[in-house]
Amino acid sequence: MKALMMNGLARLLLAGVWLLHALPLGLLAALGRGLGRLLYRLAGARRRVALRNLALCFPEKTAAEREALAREHFQWLARSLLERSLLWHASPARLRRLIRVEGDAQLAERVWQQQQRPTLWLVPHFLAVDVAGAAVQLFQPRPGVDIYAPQSNAVLDAALLRGRSRLGHDEFYRRQDGARAVVRAIKRGLAFFNPADMDFGPRDAAFVPFFGHPAATLLAPSRMARGLNMVVQPLTAQMLPGGQGYVVRFHEPWTDWPSDDAEADAAAMNRFIEAQIRLCPAQYLWVHKRFKTRPPGQPALYD
Repeated sequence: MKALMMNGLARLLLAGVWLLHALPLGLLAALGRGLGRLLYRLAGARRRVALRNLALCFPEKTAAEREALAREHFQWLARSLLERSLLWHASPARLRRLIRVEGDAQLAERVWQQQQRPTLWLVPHFLAVDVAGAAVQLFQPRPGVDIYAPQSNAVLDAALLRGRSRLGHDEFYRRQDGARAVVRAIKRGLAFFNPADMDFGPRDAAFVPFFGHPAATLLAPSRMARGLNMVVQPLTAQMLPGGQGYVVRFHEPWTDWPSDDAEADAAAMNRFIEAQIRLCPAQYLWVHKRFKTRPPGQPALYD
């Protein structure tokens, strides 16, 4: 009975998401800002995580400045939630009008055709990360492969997967399925969309600096790129104010990454992400416990 009730609530929520996609982006943005102000008040646990992260990463700012940044962050966060309606339901033509692409979006196709080398897209967890996922399906011809974390509710999980994959011929695999299916897809020429800057625990990770604090950072991206001779191209996405849309940046490919030192590569990746965050600090995913996993013997950083 409980499962049936939760599925019914999920379908009701998804119906609301579908209705939202018909609204102009400017109106969605205004609704998101209002919802964000409310979430900042109500979501106490996530508010505390965001404020703790900001205190760790921006000690040079005053407490008032960090609180203002957190309030702004929640407004962008709420926008990103409401604007999933566009990513899941708006026409491809509308999305192409809303997303401005900067940089070489054709790199993955070109290096595969010319060199038979697959591409690794390193995608930091800015709030518009799903916009980046839509952009690679809309603006470049090379199919991609992605890993996703399944939702506990089957109805929401199916909707999430359908929404993320509807624009192209990408392949999606569950994180618990392991890396073998992803590696096989990469060997067939698919580009790997890899958000690698979250705390997944100590396994296959190294503690390297992130804003001056040791953060468990995956070594797999460097090892995979080196083992499969991949071209590495960072990819970032930003939400613009009001109804102006989004910017997705295909950065210049890295020429010195991966190296033969996966830990040094993880540190270099974190330095790149830090630099991108400083350009747009309110839109990084501060509600994630990036420093949850601690080096042995060091105290926890979150209550």
